[in-house]
Amino acid sequence: MKYALIGCGRISTNHIKAAMNNNLNIVAVCDIFPKKMEDLLEKHELLEDSSIKRYTDYKKMIENEKPELVSIATESGIHAEIALYCIDNGVNVIIEKPIAMSIEDADRIITKAEEKGVKVSACHQNRFNIAVQELRKAIESNRFGRLSHGSIHVRWNRNYGYYEQAKWRGTWAQDGGALMNQCIHGIDLLRWMMGDEVEEVYGATRQRFHDYLEAEDIGMAVIKFKNGAIATVEGTTNVYPKNLEETLYVFGEKGTVKIGGTSTNNIDIWDFQDESEGDNKNKGLKEQTSNVYGNGHTSLFADIIDAIHNDRKPYVDAVAGRNALEIILAIYKSQKTGMPVKLPLKDFSSVDMTGEF
Repeated sequence: MKYALIGCGRISTNHIKAAMNNNLNIVAVCDIFPKKMEDLLEKHELLEDSSIKRYTDYKKMIENEKPELVSIATESGIHAEIALYCIDNGVNVIIEKPIAMSIEDADRIITKAEEKGVKVSACHQNRFNIAVQELRKAIESNRFGRLSHGSIHVRWNRNYGYYEQAKWRGTWAQDGGALMNQCIHGIDLLRWMMGDEVEEVYGATRQRFHDYLEAEDIGMAVIKFKNGAIATVEGTTNVYPKNLEETLYVFGEKGTVKIGGTSTNNIDIWDFQDESEGDNKNKGLKEQTSNVYGNGHTSLFADIIDAIHNDRKPYVDAVAGRNALEIILAIYKSQKTGMPVKLPLKDFSSVDMTGEF
């Protein structure tokens, strides 16, 4: 399968590695900065591969190379524009989070993909973490009974040097703040585990220590689900002096699970009323990861490749991407209005927060 990558920044190494692990035919890479392409290819010992073309214009790349699968790893503000162009041209896409910066663009991606018969996967790779998969199995087999509540805590650090690497970070048009960039994976998992259907979101955000940004560095929220459960979100880049944890809790009438580690990759607590032999292997489970992005990109790539071959929905589809985005935009809207926000969210964008701080 012919594969191309658009955007060769910080996360691109995970995409190239996943493409290589899945034996994709890497036909091209694209970035407006040629050095980034060269650095990425050199890192993966692909510099001498003359079959990999370099482009600074993604439209020319799509036209010339006609890839079957493209991943979009640019700044967030142009994810939707590039995705819609690819879909229009019949190209299947993996879109790095967030899938878009406005609810309208996310809806356009979903609608156009259906019209064109194209597969779209939102890059929420933590769904493939071993710990997360085990939790999901427990949810699907109703081991918790009725859900009481849940929470996600993303307690990370991002310093001035991180934002200096790319000027688009922390801007409303191209990125959003801690919730949109760092916490979206955890918010995706929380919504997915707690029943997906959300009634109302009430949130507050602040900018405490990053006054050189436009967006928030701390956000908190309460989410009411239609099944009666409630959940809390805590997401920040203000933790001193380094990343502390990304922790997901789920509480039910017959079970309690805590998934921890730096990127929801360890099982810290696993207790169920109907304890079985298989539970022993989950207690204390630790999945080794080389960075906070975890190991899920390779599995996510494998899944969309299979979805293309077998004409099925990807495991993490565009609707999943929209759902995570919707929670964050609802928190933003709640901060702006000071009021709870009912879902579904019809029209809101990160740029509607311009001037908030």
